[in-house]
Amino acid sequence: MRVSEVHAAESVAYLNRALVKLQDIWEEIGIPEEQRLQRTNDVHKHIKGLLDLMIAEEEQLQKRLLQSIESCRKELNILCSELQLPPFEEEDGCTMLQIEKNNRTRLEMMKEHKKQRMEELKGLIVKDRELCDIMCTTPFSIDRDTVPSLKELELYRAYLDDLAKEKDNRHHEFVSLKKEITEYMDNLEKSPETTFETDVMCEDEEAFCLSDENIEALKLLLSQLQERKAKNELRCSALRSKIQELWERLHIPQEEREVLQEHMTKSKKRNIEALQVEVDRLQVLKMQSMKAVIEAIRAEIALLWERCFYSKEQQQAFFPYLDDDFTEELLNLHEAEVQALKKYYDDHKELFEGVSKWQENWTLYLELDKKANDPARFNNRGGNLLKEEKQRTDLQKSLPRLEKSLKAQIDVWEEEQSKEFMVNGQKFLEYVQQQWDQHHNEKEKEKLDRQLKKTKQIQEEMLYGAMRTPSKRRIAGTPTPGKVRKFNGTSTISTPNSFLSSGLSGTMCQSSIQKPPLSASKGLGLRTPGHGKTPRALDRNKENVSHLNTPSGALREISQRLLSQM
Repeated sequence: MRVSEVHAAESVAYLNRALVKLQDIWEEIGIPEEQRLQRTNDVHKHIKGLLDLMIAEEEQLQKRLLQSIESCRKELNILCSELQLPPFEEEDGCTMLQIEKNNRTRLEMMKEHKKQRMEELKGLIVKDRELCDIMCTTPFSIDRDTVPSLKELELYRAYLDDLAKEKDNRHHEFVSLKKEITEYMDNLEKSPETTFETDVMCEDEEAFCLSDENIEALKLLLSQLQERKAKNELRCSALRSKIQELWERLHIPQEEREVLQEHMTKSKKRNIEALQVEVDRLQVLKMQSMKAVIEAIRAEIALLWERCFYSKEQQQAFFPYLDDDFTEELLNLHEAEVQALKKYYDDHKELFEGVSKWQENWTLYLELDKKANDPARFNNRGGNLLKEEKQRTDLQKSLPRLEKSLKAQIDVWEEEQSKEFMVNGQKFLEYVQQQWDQHHNEKEKEKLDRQLKKTKQIQEEMLYGAMRTPSKRRIAGTPTPGKVRKFNGTSTISTPNSFLSSGLSGTMCQSSIQKPPLSASKGLGLRTPGHGKTPRALDRNKENVSHLNTPSGALREISQRLLSQM
């Protein structure tokens, strides 16, 4: 039994004892029955009223509890819906007080949760507004009067994090662009002209709107400034080139040039003005010294002709080059020709440099080839002979490769330009082939010269001996006794003599000794005074003579071919 039930039973027993006690007292007093009944009714009314009051109070409490429970249930349902949480479920087996307490505690907790979400949403909205003001973007789409869900808050936070990073990137880009713009504006000596340029140059960087449009406008402004600076640099470069050209043509002293050195490197407005003033001054000097300027330009034209491998016909096509009437019109024609030649050289620079490289290698190859045929090369000291031979071999291999590469480049150029690429008035490959043919012909000529020289030397040895002895001149037609005794035969004298004259194609006169005297044909054992030839030496001479007699026709043919090439 519960304690409350025990107390209730005790209360009933006490009430019964109290009524019995009252009856006893009334009996002793002698109160009549009517008054006893009345007094008993009063007690009953008093007790009943007191109990009814207590019951009413408890019922009111019960009612309040039920109302509180119902109210909490409604609010909990609303909050669960707002917070996008599952519906609240009460625990089974709980008393009314426990249910009311649990509902009230749950309601307070959910109200606090709602408050936190709303406060976080408010903070995110403030941050969003600040970033949107800086970046001129549209705020995040979210209902500010509704409790956001956890997912919405997470998305909002992520969006603001990305927006903050984008803001930092844009700010960094803005600072970088502003720095470059400031440098270009200082270099161009330019002040802000528009409201946008003023905002860019403002010291308060945080006040600048970092919108996409402003960033693009910054890039456009920077590109315009870069283009303007590039134009200034091109103009300065053109003015400097013109000044250098006029300095060289007019032979301006170094002292006057040094005055302008400050303006020869920078490209600011004042530098352009100073360069333009110098160009105007030099133009006046040029008009005053027309002849010297035109002659200087002609020297430059001649150098460009050489670089561009102009043929004589191409050079002679420029008639003003030989004009002696030094006028402004003639100067303009020469300057136009220089510009045209420079453009022509620049357009074909790679080809001309390749041809020049081939020409340099070809010249070096010819020098080394000439040294290879020089007998003095064997006086070698320091290993130069081996180095030169290796270099000559490398050139002999590299020249065809270079020619092949140039041919490919020329083929592409000719296909693009629809005209032939000329070097010294002829096609490059024809020019190269001509150089090789000329080299081979010279080699062949040298070879024939050596053969003729050797043949002539052998004939002289056969005619006059290995060592000539001093002798007085004799009258033509008079035989020399020493020679008669030496050769001792008609055939040995006439054969080399006729062979020599045929080999040289008539360049040598016939020998005055047509027939040796009879006394000279008596024997081979006679000794020539002063020479002391032995029969063995005479046999060697006979072998040489027989060797000469055999290829006489071939030698005559080689000699005639060589003379025709000469």
